[in-house]
Amino acid sequence: MQSKLVLVFRSLLFWIGFIINVVVFGLLIVVLFFTPSSFRLKIARAWSLTNNFLLKIFCGINFRVEGKENLNNVETAIILSKHQSTWETLALHSFTPYVRWVFKRELMRIPVFGWALALTDPIAINRGAGRAAIKQLIKEGTKKLNEGKWMVLFPEGTRTSPGKTHKYKIGGALLAEKSGYPVIPIAHNAGEFWPKHSFIKWPGTITVVIGPAIESKGRLAEEINADVFDWIENTMEEISDKSRWNR
Repeated sequence: MQSKLVLVFRSLLFWIGFIINVVVFGLLIVVLFFTPSSFRLKIARAWSLTNNFLLKIFCGINFRVEGKENLNNVETAIILSKHQSTWETLALHSFTPYVRWVFKRELMRIPVFGWALALTDPIAINRGAGRAAIKQLIKEGTKKLNEGKWMVLFPEGTRTSPGKTHKYKIGGALLAEKSGYPVIPIAHNAGEFWPKHSFIKWPGTITVVIGPAIESKGRLAEEINADVFDWIENTMEEISDKSRWNR
């Protein structure tokens, strides 16, 4: 068992590497603003893979993915993922198709990181806009899906500590209902290794489980959302370890 002082030092090394990583890949995306978004997303994937490498060598964090074949059973889909940690925002690009993100537009104001984020063909939402934000999500999301672009959202809307959950927001399920594209649910226990608001990162292997497609054609958003919630939360019970929740 490593002391907290060692864990703090290892986490510090990761953050130094991460900042350099953001600057290098972020500026590269900005400089190549004139290239197709599909090419810029390849740079984003390289950034994600580098993050995985930094976490492994500095913090001893690795991950394994179960159910990856479920991504190959559909041509285009909406990914709805558990949101426990910062980890999934950095790592999802490395094992999913070239996804387009839905996020709050304030993130685009962050120097370098936000500028690069804005150039990865996302949907930037004003979360205070209510119905207008939902309409934007459905309109722009359906257009991207029809172009063969995968979408990814966090239905909880914010990071949730291990063992807890928020009510799943309806936006992703509404996009599925209106567009007719299936939903791929993802569960993971990253919050047990990279806790919310924690500087320290604990070594170990994150478990990621990708679920089978949940059909949306002819179904209401409430039904789709309930199926996503049940699958993710039931899977979370299987992969979670209570001994890691409050360290």
